Amino acid sequence: MTQDRSAVQKKIHELYAREHAELGESGTRDHLERGRQWQLADTLKNGGVLIFPHAGVHDCGYQIAACVHAALDSGADKVVVLSVLHAYTADMEAARIATANGEDPSNFVYWGIQGTDIPDRDEWKGDHALYSWRYFWNAEIKRRGIPDGKTPKVYERYPNLAAGKPENLPGIDELGRLMEDAVVVSTADPFHHGIGYGDAPEVTHDSDAEGLAHAKAVIESGIRILEKGDYWGYIQHCIESKSDARDTGQVYRYLRGPMTGAVLDISFTDCSDLYSAPKPTWVAGALTEWQLAE
Repeated sequence: MTQDRSAVQKKIHELYAREHAELGESGTRDHLERGRQWQLADTLKNGGVLIFPHAGVHDCGYQIAACVHAALDSGADKVVVLSVLHAYTADMEAARIATANGEDPSNFVYWGIQGTDIPDRDEWKGDHALYSWRYFWNAEIKRRGIPDGKTPKVYERYPNLAAGKPENLPGIDELGRLMEDAVVVSTADPFHHGIGYGDAPEVTHDSDAEGLAHAKAVIESGIRILEKGDYWGYIQHCIESKSDARDTGQVYRYLRGPMTGAVLDISFTDCSDLYSAPKPTWVAGALTEWQLAE
């Protein structure tokens, strides 16, 4: 990031609030209807995982809506949402860098899984990754007229510092038991790109059709690595592609076992204003489906 991390976090929170307000009832309904073009409930019922982005809601809201529909249409009583935990303090970023370089993650207080109903650490409460998920989830619950007693229980889980060994992550066994009779969705922005993200101008791509094709190819290369269960290789991929899915990807691949992944749809959000950086500075949002391997 090119700005103070806490300042960027504040700007992102403000951006989400503004974009949700701008959608209004009609814009929200439009995204929910557009998300209906995919029928993905069976993927979740069969133990697969769906990944939605958390970029600009105007750009990727319909992809989030697709996962909301799938979770509700699955008929499950429990929904586990595996979320990114962004490093919005210098200490958190230092821990992420150190573990990516091979340091033992147990040296850091951030090692583990945070989330609803889990005591101790609460950095997750300030994270923005599930703001739009909650927004569309609540909107669709209301739109369907589902009463409180019939609403599926949502468990937010934020794994951090899996460090290539998700089996050692504190809380992983409890999460595995929780996921046994739940459907699972996750969020990731798997490709951050451009000058504002530290890329040299001569190697950047615009967010046009060619640039999106490049982003999709990079994301798919990460999928292939994760399919193999190469967790350390996946971390290196995430560093290169500036994907924020390094922990969530390791966790759902480990707990669900062998799977095959595919990018169903790709979008982008221009982030040049957010980072006060020249264009191109953008993030790709992908709707990704993981199915259990046969």
